[in-house]
Formats: sequence, C-alpha cells, structure tokens
Amino acid sequence: MELNRFENYRKSVIDSCSKVIVGKEEEIFSLLVCFVCSGHVLLEDVPGTGKTMLLRAFAKTIGGDFKRVQFTPDLLPSDLTGIHFFNQKITDFEFRPGPLFTNVVLADEINRATPRTQSSLLEAMEEFQITVDGTTFPLASPFMVMATQNPLESYGTFPLPDAQMDRFFMRLSLGYMTRAQELSVLKRESTIDIIAELARVVSDEDTTYIRETFTQVKVHDDVADYIMDMIEATRKDERFTVGISTRGAKALYRASQACAALNGRDYVLPEDVKFVAPSVLAHRLSMGGSIHTGDNFAAIIKLMDTITVPLEER
Repeated sequence: MELNRFENYRKSVIDSCSKVIVGKEEEIFSLLVCFVCSGHVLLEDVPGTGKTMLLRAFAKTIGGDFKRVQFTPDLLPSDLTGIHFFNQKITDFEFRPGPLFTNVVLADEINRATPRTQSSLLEAMEEFQITVDGTTFPLASPFMVMATQNPLESYGTFPLPDAQMDRFFMRLSLGYMTRAQELSVLKRESTIDIIAELARVVSDEDTTYIRETFTQVKVHDDVADYIMDMIEATRKDERFTVGISTRGAKALYRASQACAALNGRDYVLPEDVKFVAPSVLAHRLSMGGSIHTGDNFAAIIKLMDTITVPLEER
C-alpha cells in the first residue's frame, strides 16, 4: 500500500472542503471515510447549519458528475429512477434516465418525501443498480447518495424506515460553529461564490486506488474481537429494542480500515474503531420512543466506555 497516497488524498479533500465549512474537519474526514468505503451518508441537523453546502463542496472536490434532487411530498419514484416514454420519431419506447444516473446525488431533505419515494432508493444504495419496468440498469461508479434530513420533530416530515436507515453507511451531524468561527463566516464572501471557485483536487486514478486498496489494512484479532464485543453489546443492552445487524458490523469493520489508511497506517487501532463507531452505529439502533435521535449517539458513546479496549503487548 502507498500510505503517503492515502494521506495526500485526505489532506487535499479536507483542505478544499474546509474553505466552505469552517471548523468541521472531523465531520469532513468522516464523510471521506464513508466515500472511500463506497457508502452513503445521511447528514442530519437543524436547517441552516451548512449541510447542503458541505455536500456540494465535497462533490466538487472529488470530481465526477453531481445532481441535486429536492425531496418533496409530491416527488414520485420515477422522478428519481427515470421512465420509459414513447418516442414518436423512432415509434418505440425509450428510456429516459433519472437523476440517480450520476456519480454523486444529493437527496436534499430526504425525509420530506413519502415512504414510497424513499424506498425507491433502496436498490440503488444496496446494489448500485435500478430496475424500471423489469429492465435493470447499472449505475455509475463511483456512486454515492448524500442525503440531508431535518430532525424528525419538524413539521411535514416522514421518518425513514429502519431498512432505509440501515443502508446509510454513516449518519453525521454538523452542529453549530464556535463564536469565532461563525464571525469569520459572517465577514467573508458568499459561500456559493466560494463553492463556485472550488477546483477538483483528486484524480479518478487516485480515487479508484484509494477505494480498492484500503481493505488491505490489517485488523488484528484482538481489534476484531473488540469490534464484535461492541456489536454484541448493542444486542444485549436493554436500552435498545433492536441491536446492530451484520451489515452494521461489516460497515464498522470497513470504516475502521479506511480511517486507519487515511491516517497513514496499514493496521487498525482501537482508536480508529472508537472514532467511527458512533457515526456508523447510532442510526442503526432503536430505542423505543427516541428512535434515530441524538439519544442514540450518546447511548453508543456511553456503551463504548463499558467495553474493554485491547492493549498493545509489550
């Protein structure tokens, strides 16, 4: 593995996105981990914290085709996947691709669409293909769904079903900036202008290399056991009505590998697991009346404190 290539990739992407979103390097790094693992990200926060701007900046930084879809209650599944229409010139039906036929699709305010439309993303997110009228079409590579979501307490929203939440590799939240950071944003030029000036900073060759070789990172048996201890703890904890699935366990394993590689290491440390675990696991848990809220995030962090961390033998 060319570890310096991973480090340079990480630095280039984070530096570029930080021109738009100030003081959120950890969140940008987590977003990059998700992309490296061929996962999809759900960015959930109150309106006006820069969710859409971050995803726009990230998409432009990594290059590739980008499309944005504003999710509304009247959005139909065919508005995403595309339709077969009758072309009078050729006197036959022709397929018109929808916005999912791109590298990066921004699903803005995904929880404002109806469950029927939300579910139309499942095949694309899991199998990187869509089926329309019995015909299957492969999607572009790389393909990533970046979704934003307002808190479920907001009016006019439809909670994402558990099956859909489980398809998201990570759930992130930006939160508010510090006072000094927010003052600097108020005084600078328009964020839209900054994004317009952003240039692509990584090549297709680098992206392919990073996404294909990060799995070569070694995971010691003790660290793998630590991951499974964490997974099994969620299944036994009485606070959770539903624990982490095998898909979630695999996501945590892969995210830990990507985190280590982007930090310039070819082996995973327990610190890598602890860093990515809340973002990978919290949205996959159910806690009765507080499903998919910030309570899950706090609960998984508290749970990690009860699990013995493997130590290096000396």
